[in-house]
Amino acid sequence: MYSLLLALLLSADVTPQMQATMDHISAQSLRGHLSFIASDLLEGRATPSRGLDLAAEYIAAQFRRAGLEPVGDDGYFQTATLIQREPNWDGFEMTVTGGGKTIRIDKSEAYLLPAAALNLRDVPVIVADQNTPAEQTRGKVVFVANWRGRGSFDQASLVIASSGNIPTGPQVRDPEAGVGRGAISLVNKPELAAFLKDNPDARLSVHMAASIDRPVKVHNVAGLLRGSDPELSDTYVLLTAHYDHLGTRATGDDKIFNGANDDGSGTVSVVEIASAIAALKEHPKRSVLFMTFFGEERGLVGSRYYGRHPIVPLDKTVADLNLEQIGRTDASDGAQIGTASITGFDFSELPGILADAGQIVGVKVYKNEEASDAYFGRSDNQALADVGIPAHTLCVAFDYPDYHKVSDHWEKVDYANMAKVDRAIALALLHVASDAPPPKWNESNPKAKKYVDAAKKLHP
Repeated sequence: MYSLLLALLLSADVTPQMQATMDHISAQSLRGHLSFIASDLLEGRATPSRGLDLAAEYIAAQFRRAGLEPVGDDGYFQTATLIQREPNWDGFEMTVTGGGKTIRIDKSEAYLLPAAALNLRDVPVIVADQNTPAEQTRGKVVFVANWRGRGSFDQASLVIASSGNIPTGPQVRDPEAGVGRGAISLVNKPELAAFLKDNPDARLSVHMAASIDRPVKVHNVAGLLRGSDPELSDTYVLLTAHYDHLGTRATGDDKIFNGANDDGSGTVSVVEIASAIAALKEHPKRSVLFMTFFGEERGLVGSRYYGRHPIVPLDKTVADLNLEQIGRTDASDGAQIGTASITGFDFSELPGILADAGQIVGVKVYKNEEASDAYFGRSDNQALADVGIPAHTLCVAFDYPDYHKVSDHWEKVDYANMAKVDRAIALALLHVASDAPPPKWNESNPKAKKYVDAAKKLHP
């Protein structure tokens, strides 16, 4: 179906609507937006933070400037109340003993957020990984040298994960999604691993007061471009990105995680494409919801909140295209000039639409064999896919030299390439928002089965 669409487009002149949209997207405009979103003033846009709120106000101002309709509970803001959990260091003590020696861990070297007061004395320590059987960790302190967020450690007294970068801010949790045990501790004590290796009978003692919980308000930012067709305007296409990042770190000359590529690039692309399509004399037939999420770096919190509290009906939402890391071309697996990849490339028809649009503007949209499927659940498309909506993330560089580093600065972005990719995204968005058939999940792909099943529940 979509190869036929491409053939028709390539055999004819680009329509005035398509050309106007492409002409509106400017590398210089993207540079201007990103130089603010990723500036030091916003202090890394942690969820929650003053910098995140400033970014939200800026995005809302751009949606207002474009003439998008405010559809949140407070203008362009969809407000969520999270629980901010901060460590209480009053009376903190942590020691590891073995072989007649004692290692003392200072509060500057640890990050613990216990839901209740933590009092452990001389508890055995076991070095483990995600493959260690659960029965071996029961009632013990588990030390994980290379934590990947996995492992059967529910019966452990405490999990200590080695980390070279201790967070400086609080933890945030969505109370609707469950508060959890809060039993993970990070430590930055390089000699601890060797000490435990030399002393397999080591024991840990720790005393720490219960963490302090406070409610905080954060915002998804959403603006709606109402469709022009009387019948199709109550169906919706989403263009999304996350506007949060990692905040700041405790040490170093540069303490700010600016997050220019991750995901300032996606955020400003949503803003730029929204402005381009809103400027058209005739709007697309379907309505388009432009949205930026908080809390992706905290575990897809903002998009999952939207999945539970949709602004537009989920059963009327035909697709979501999410944007991540589309500004940097110096990918770890080689330069990505004039290319882009989509997660879950074979999961639905939506990537094919992007590939067709890419050919029109000279961008190769392809399947990254190593990353496409592996990264499908690692960004905000997942929350929409879980309810049955064809939703994918478009990315230029899955990994790059400054990923999750303070050196991810706006000056390093390839703005000309990002503008070119954004033009392909805009053309694909115009197609999905037309009267063309909505994209469907690929029923022949076993990896898409759960989403096919969810779609059948969404559209019984």
